[in-house]
Amino acid sequence: MAITQANAFKKQLLEGDANFKSSGGDVFKLALYTSSATLNSTTTAYSATNEVANSGTYAAGGDPLTGQTTNIGTGTGKGVAFVDFADLSFTGVTLTARGALIYNTSSAVTNAAVAVLDFGADKTATSGTFTVQFPAATTSAAILRISG
Repeated sequence: MAITQANAFKKQLLEGDANFKSSGGDVFKLALYTSSATLNSTTTAYSATNEVANSGTYAAGGDPLTGQTTNIGTGTGKGVAFVDFADLSFTGVTLTARGALIYNTSSAVTNAAVAVLDFGADKTATSGTFTVQFPAATTSAAILRISG
């Protein structure tokens, strides 16, 4: 089993099935997975298989991402569009996660995979807070980027 960083939303964009607008856009969720999960560029939808167990504020399916913003770069990043989300924390949890899946819960593409996140190693929280911290909202670092 392996988790490999990937994005799967480009086809959704071309088909008009993903709306990242901060107001009135689709709802995106993040679910956490164990090292037993197989997530990669062929992952098409959310699945509960090898998802971390419910603990504290973490429940199957994960939580909605908030604070989403879109932007397009200027200067050296001209033509690069990107999306950012607020960091997501689960409190009172005891869990170990190797990666995550961002997926779209809108009715047009119910539970369609958007991006697979590989944490690089198991990350653990014991009776504490597990936070997924998103990178800076820039043309070279944002979690989702499209180059023109």
